[in-house]
Amino acid sequence: MPEIEFTGTGAAAQVPVWGCRCTICLRATSIASYRRRPAGLAITGEQGVTLIDAGSHYLAERYHPQQLERVVLTHFHMDHVQALFQLRWAGGRRKIPLYRPDDPDGCDDLYKHPGVFRLQRPFQPFQRVEWPGLRLTALPLQHSRITLGYLLQTPGTVVAYLCDTAGLPRETERFLAESPIDYLVLDCSEPPAHTPPANHNDLNRALAIVRRLRPEQTLLTHIGHHFDNWLLEHARQLPADVSVARDGMRIPCP
Repeated sequence: MPEIEFTGTGAAAQVPVWGCRCTICLRATSIASYRRRPAGLAITGEQGVTLIDAGSHYLAERYHPQQLERVVLTHFHMDHVQALFQLRWAGGRRKIPLYRPDDPDGCDDLYKHPGVFRLQRPFQPFQRVEWPGLRLTALPLQHSRITLGYLLQTPGTVVAYLCDTAGLPRETERFLAESPIDYLVLDCSEPPAHTPPANHNDLNRALAIVRRLRPEQTLLTHIGHHFDNWLLEHARQLPADVSVARDGMRIPCP
């Protein structure tokens, strides 16, 4: 069965935030297990590894080029693609398929010089593809760049990965409401706020999505240090079926 692991669970600033001396950032500076790299997933199956986003330079240390079967991008903000600018120089003749949303701007010169990556046709909303052991459906999200989430279906587990979104488009919510979800992996960058952030979910907005979609379990990701600090005193306020993901955490695939 495929194995799904969080390569990162942090917002763009990551944790610790550079120069910050808040409780969370000081803890993460001294204890590596509390750090948060840029958000992403790695799905490992018999054919190799599928990366969902490539924002962490740690990926070059973790994986050999021959291990990567494909890379799937949610969008072209730098914290989700920056490792590609290092990985693209890999040696060898093998090309790694790179899947992406339909964003004509891309990021920097990646379209012009993809290196080891072979650009695939952009995903269209609700497009479905199937690979051995994995079915993927592209889901439009609401963000400051053209952004996709993905419904990931393995033989034993259904995961909705919705990172970098402020609420959900109506058509995406309707689609997911009709799809049984074992694990909802959901953007929650900020603690409860009177005015939600413009491009991400705070906890109030995230929990409203959870109530509407009714997944079996929810794992919050794209965590900022303000939310981590809030959790120090308020973690018990989370519903029993909602928890906060950590780097390296694995989603069970029976």
